[in-house]
Parts: sequence; structure tokens; C-alpha cells
Amino acid sequence: MKIKKALMLLGLLAVSPATLAATGVAFIHGTGHQTNALADYWTPEFVNSVRQGIPVPNNYTVINCDFDQYMWEESAAGCLATQLNSFIQTKNIDDLILLTHSNGGNVVRWILSNPTWDSRYPAVINATSKVIALAPSSAGTPLADAVNQGNVFETSLGWLLGYGSNAVKQQQVGWMANYNNTMLYGTAGRPSLGKPFEVVVGSDVDSAIWDSDSYCAGYQYQVALETTQNWLDSCSDGFLNCSSQKAAGTVWFIDKQKTRGQEPLSHQQSRRACFNLDTLIRNHI
Repeated sequence: MKIKKALMLLGLLAVSPATLAATGVAFIHGTGHQTNALADYWTPEFVNSVRQGIPVPNNYTVINCDFDQYMWEESAAGCLATQLNSFIQTKNIDDLILLTHSNGGNVVRWILSNPTWDSRYPAVINATSKVIALAPSSAGTPLADAVNQGNVFETSLGWLLGYGSNAVKQQQVGWMANYNNTMLYGTAGRPSLGKPFEVVVGSDVDSAIWDSDSYCAGYQYQVALETTQNWLDSCSDGFLNCSSQKAAGTVWFIDKQKTRGQEPLSHQQSRRACFNLDTLIRNHI
């Protein structure tokens, strides 16, 4: 009997780590056609810090898709589903944390809201344990309306929005209201997403030249976002009103409630290692 138990124990110990389920985290960018989101969108500093919060830090993936398209397009949600399924299968992930920024939250909501749209979606949904949405554009932004009307924002915000892409059209306030009422879950009066959708809200922009905090993630972006904030509500991150960020899911925190020095997070800073945001996420996952 003892010999049999010993052999059974040895058999369990011999199981390959690849066959054991695992926690993983996926970094999902916002609007734009990304080919190297690690370097160009998130930065290694942010990604390498956040992924230390999971048991095996190497169980992470950085998504690179064409989020200049409508959320349901093959190059957007299809690309995301393909890359996530590959990650899930390769690493045997059964506890998937999706970390999104801006419009990336809409693409994820599309998948969670439409499980029968594509045969690749169910595996992603089943593996997902929660979404952490950084400054999601859940109710769109007046700046997308302005860009599509061809006014000054088209040139001053080209770095953030692009120029008249379908994703920018999608993020017009009226368009997002329609999608939220008919195609997407998670907003007031609509069915639940079925997975926690935890939101971090950016509430302001600091661009004082004498303030070192204004230089985190690039001073030039702070100046641009300070300018566009004039066309938004008093509570905004320079690109999105707080009300848009809060429209889907539940608020985890509003920047100043948890950031170092109670600093606000602009739309640019909410995807970078600014004011201990990376540490907050790392400890949360």
C-alpha cells in the first residue's frame, strides 16, 4: 500500500507545469493600429511592473491589433479573440485578467456581450475572470464628434485619435449611446457583462511647467490634453468625461482616491507607470 501511494505521489509530481491551469494577464491597447504596443503604447516599465502581480509573471501577453476599425471587425475583435485564444491555449490559462485602456474596453465589451457572434469568443469569455478598464470610452467622447466634423481637433488630437478612422466614428457620443442600448452590455438598464468590469477613472489634467508630475508620460501630451479639456466637463482626463468612463461596469477608483500624492491621471498617464498606478494594479490582481 505504501509503495502504491508513493508511486501515485511521484506521478502527481511528474505532471508537466504546462498541463496545470494558470492565471494570466493580457494588456489590451486602445484606438490605433498597433504592431508593438509594448514599446509604443504601454512601455516595458508599466507592463513589467504590473505582471509581477500574478503567480507566474511570464504568463502575460501584449495585444497588437487594428483598433482603428469598428469593434466587431475581424481586425479588431477577431484579432483580439485570436491572440487571446492562442495565449490561453499556449499557457493553459483558466484565470484570465484583461487589462484594457480607452477604446480597448469597448472591443472587450463587444466580445463579452456577443458570445455567439464568433466561435472564438466563448473560450475567451470562459477563461476571463475580470476586466480592469483604465479610462474606458464606454459612452464615447465629444472629441470624436469634433474630429468627424473636421474642426480643429482633427489636427490637434491626431496623435490620440487618428484621422477619421471607423473607431473614432464609433466613439461619437450618439453612436456609443446607440451601441450601448442595442449591442453592448454593462451600462445602466442593460444586462450584466457576466464578468466584473472594474473601472479606473481619470479626472483631471495637470500641465504646469514647474510641476514635475506634469512630465510623466510626456509633457507635450499633457499640454494637448489640457487644451482639449476646455471642451469637456470639469471632471475629465482631457479625452473622456468622467461620466463616459463610469458608464459601464463598476468604478474601482477615481484617480485621486488612490494615486500617489492624490495626483490626477490624464488619458495618456492612465496607461503608464505614473503616480503608482502600476503598483495599484499589480497589488489588485
